[in-house]
Amino acid sequence: MASKLQNLSSYNPDVLPAKHIVAGQKYGVVVADWNSQVTFKLLEGAVSALEDNGAVDITVTHVPGTFELTYAAKKLMQTGEYSAIIVLGCVIQGDTPHFDYVCGGVTQGITALNLEKDGCPVIFGVLTTLNLEQALDRAGGKLGNKGVEGAITAIRMANL
Repeated sequence: MASKLQNLSSYNPDVLPAKHIVAGQKYGVVVADWNSQVTFKLLEGAVSALEDNGAVDITVTHVPGTFELTYAAKKLMQTGEYSAIIVLGCVIQGDTPHFDYVCGGVTQGITALNLEKDGCPVIFGVLTTLNLEQALDRAGGKLGNKGVEGAITAIRMANL
């Protein structure tokens, strides 16, 4: 049975806090430069969605690859300045187990950051796909933009 493809990034703005509340918060976005044809589209989606919903104080930090997202997110979190941090990356499966190590490591790292006392929410916006086409479908293509989804999640989590 074939699955119905749909844009998964639509959201109900009524579930978000008022724009003046979001405008008083600071958001961090950490983006991996590896697979930039995908990650920079995720970044565009995230920043646009944050701004569309009132955010004015957004810091963007670039790192070489997805594995480095955890370290950079932790450095931002340690400042105590952020309401939420979004990490954006893309790992495409290849012929070696490298995919498994990177995906597992960054997932565990972000989970650990979310469990830290006195931290802020760190939103997992990492695509883990079988091929470039699947990644592009999720970075502004026919399945939406996971960067947008990360931004909406960040706003909601910052305002629990």
